[in-house]
Amino acid sequence: MESGIPLGVTFTFLVTSPIVNEIALGFLFITFGFKIALLYTLAGMVIGIVAGILIQKLHLEHLVEEYVYQIHMGETTIQEMDLKARLLFSFRAVADIVKRVWIYVFIGIAIGAAIHGYAPADYLVKYAGPNNPFAVFVAVILGIPLYSNAVGTIPIVEALIGKGVGVGTALAFMMSVVALSLPEMILLKKVIKPKLIAIFVTITGISIILVGYLFNIIL
Repeated sequence: MESGIPLGVTFTFLVTSPIVNEIALGFLFITFGFKIALLYTLAGMVIGIVAGILIQKLHLEHLVEEYVYQIHMGETTIQEMDLKARLLFSFRAVADIVKRVWIYVFIGIAIGAAIHGYAPADYLVKYAGPNNPFAVFVAVILGIPLYSNAVGTIPIVEALIGKGVGVGTALAFMMSVVALSLPEMILLKKVIKPKLIAIFVTITGISIILVGYLFNIIL
């Protein structure tokens, strides 16, 4: 990706795009008010930028599957092709990608469909309540295997806060669900190697935990 989009920029997009979107922000504003919506937006952007910068600084391009670079290399000659050749090149590239990743897409979608919107609210209230100093850590760990979009998690966050879970804890749970979901990791596995996935989850997870504790202090 040295001649294309930098790896760090790619991961910044992977983090910020599910966390920060206009529909979720609108629901957050309506449900919790301007202050929380603004802090959530800023936190999502900072987490994405930090994750991208750290991954870029670590020079982890070697942990991207080789075929990704091979597909990119073909782009250097596409400008010299006529329309027919470009269409044929595009068809072959798409077919090659689908052939490589279809099973991971199928597995990811199947798992996502099975667990979409599920959240162990009672368990979170019990083990991530205000009296537990490790509440944010527990919430993030529980959120990673789950799957939903930001809008789908807002009613869950509202219910958790209503039952006494800290605002930062609930928002950290929301971020971990949408940014570090299991189906997403399964899809990424075909493009990047497990070590890079582990680094990505670690950096993003730690960032979310720190933001959660910060929110609990200031909110």
